Amino acid sequence: MPYLKGAVRVISSPLLRACQTAETLGPPIIIDDRWIEVDYGIHDGLPIEEVQSDVFSPMRDDVRWAPEGGESLEQVAERVEEACEEIWLEAAQRDVVVVSHVSPIKAAVAWALGAERESVWRMFVEVASVSRIGAGPDGRPSLRSFNEIHHRPSD
Repeated sequence: MPYLKGAVRVISSPLLRACQTAETLGPPIIIDDRWIEVDYGIHDGLPIEEVQSDVFSPMRDDVRWAPEGGESLEQVAERVEEACEEIWLEAAQRDVVVVSHVSPIKAAVAWALGAERESVWRMFVEVASVSRIGAGPDGRPSLRSFNEIHHRPSD
């Protein structure tokens, strides 16, 4: 991924799979908990087959709904928006890479587009995909690419 090399800063979720990816990009990695995947509470870590199919249906209808012991998509959006705002001035000028997960990536894209938080249900994020946010002509966030997978080896 040549366009990711030479970043001035690499930020990663604390989860191992994100940290391992971030390490391949260097420079030193900054761990930021705000980029961790959504907390599914009592269902976290369970294989999807072990979770009843209707458990997360309320989440689709209300971004404020959270599973028992977990967090809502609104809470994910709040922490990701805070993280985006914090790095925005630097990221608008230089490459800052964030290695994260599906829900935070969707929240960051919605932030860049100024879209409603419910828009995350209209996005699909591929495994190991790249989405890029840059500064538009007015200096505000602009979605440059979404869900790029051309860097992945062919199946």
